[in-house]
Amino acid sequence: MKILVVEDEVKLADYLRKGLGEEGYVVEVTHNGIDGLHLATEGHHDLIVLDGMLPGIDGLGVLAALRQSPRAHIPILMLTARGQVEDRVQGLKAGADDYLVKPFAFTELLARIEVLLRRATAPGLADTLQLTVADLHLDLVRRRATRNGRRLDLSAKEFQLLSLLMRRTGEVLSRTEIAEQVWDVNFDHGTNVIDVAVRRLRSKIDEPFSHPLLHTVRGMGYVLEPRST
Repeated sequence: MKILVVEDEVKLADYLRKGLGEEGYVVEVTHNGIDGLHLATEGHHDLIVLDGMLPGIDGLGVLAALRQSPRAHIPILMLTARGQVEDRVQGLKAGADDYLVKPFAFTELLARIEVLLRRATAPGLADTLQLTVADLHLDLVRRRATRNGRRLDLSAKEFQLLSLLMRRTGEVLSRTEIAEQVWDVNFDHGTNVIDVAVRRLRSKIDEPFSHPLLHTVRGMGYVLEPRST
């Protein structure tokens, strides 16, 4: 599950990136409305957390443009210091799906995000909340992974990694892309972080079962797909 955070307060944006990441979400952050609108229209996010007061284009401007775009269905939670009734009404009327005033409790933000994702009913979006490859199943809202009906105990990063691999089933993902998508860092070829993480994930989703799904493609990366034996 991928969330775009458009927030100009760097410390708050970092806090959201860390907190949502620990909950298993893949988080992309930008600090101005122009980049936020570009990423929202060109990317593949499942939800947007949008600040109201942004440089470049303010939150309402981003919201209005998005609702006129092909990504009009994406859930948007406005997170802003403007807490007056008229501000909240304006945001909701402009197309926000929810509105949360700063300062806020992270647990409340998390609960509201989960509600918005459950409510998402736009064509094509509901299906992305449940991923299935062979007998491997991932429920992105309930944060639950199972294989052949057996519950898999995954860490937040393992859940993010598996989510990425299942979304891109059959596609070889390089270590660089995995590092950028899951760890939000540029890949350092001198480390084996990705290989270690894949090995741990493989020990949970493949080793207890007869048919492996996660495969190494030498010199290229990793791919998750069912293969005939």
